[in-house]
Amino acid sequence: MVALSCQFQPTIINSYLSTKRRPSSSQPSQSNIKVIINGAAKEIGRAAVIAVTKARGMEVAGAVDSYLVGEDIGKVCDMEEPLEIPIMNDLTMVLGSISQSKATGVVVDFTEPTQVYDNVKQAIAFGMNSVVYVPRIKSDTISALSAFCEKASMGCLVAPTLSIGSILLQQAAISASFHYKNVEIVESRDTAMDFPSADATQIANNLSNLGQIYNREDISTEVLVIWISRTMIYFL
Repeated sequence: MVALSCQFQPTIINSYLSTKRRPSSSQPSQSNIKVIINGAAKEIGRAAVIAVTKARGMEVAGAVDSYLVGEDIGKVCDMEEPLEIPIMNDLTMVLGSISQSKATGVVVDFTEPTQVYDNVKQAIAFGMNSVVYVPRIKSDTISALSAFCEKASMGCLVAPTLSIGSILLQQAAISASFHYKNVEIVESRDTAMDFPSADATQIANNLSNLGQIYNREDISTEVLVIWISRTMIYFL
C-alpha cells in the first residue's frame, strides 16, 4: 500500500524512463520481481534497497522519497556501483513505468501512517501488491485497507515487524497463552518514548482478539511473562 503526491522535475522523470540501467553484478532477469521502495531515503529504506539488490529473483526497480530527489539510490546506499535509479517523489510515475513492462511488481512502503491507504490504492490500481512496514499505523486504516483489498481481489501485507524471527516468536507467544490464565508483557527499552513498542502492541492486540479470558485477580495461577527487549522477545 503506497501513495505520494509531490512535484517532480521533468528532467529527472525523463532520465528515469529512458536510461538503461547498468547491472551491478549480473544481468537482471525479466522474470525477476520488480521491487519499488517507497521511503527509500530512510535508513530502513536504504537497508531494503541493499537487501533486494543482493536477493535472488528480485531487483530494485524504483526508489520513491521526498528527500534526496534525483540522487542515485545506489550512491545514497553507499553501494560500490550506482544502480542508475534516481530517487523520485512521484509514486504514480514509477508505478506506471513498471506496469508498462508487464513484469510482476511489488511496492514496499516505509512512509507514514497518513499516506499508507492512498499509497496502497495507487499500487493496486497498477496491479501491484504491497508490503507495508509503517509503525503505529492505526487499526482503522488496516481495516479500510483490508476492505479495499478484498474488493479489488489484491493482496497487502501489513507487517508490524520485518523480522521473521520476531513474527515466529509472536506466534509462539499466542500459542503459549492458551496454557496460562494470566499473561504479562514486560518491556525493556532505552527511553520512555519507545513505549509501547510495535511488538508489544501487536502481541497485546493479538491476545485480545483471541477471546481468551485471563483471571487477573487470581495471583496464585501461573503467569506467562513475555519480556520484550530492544532486539529479542523472551518467554519466562
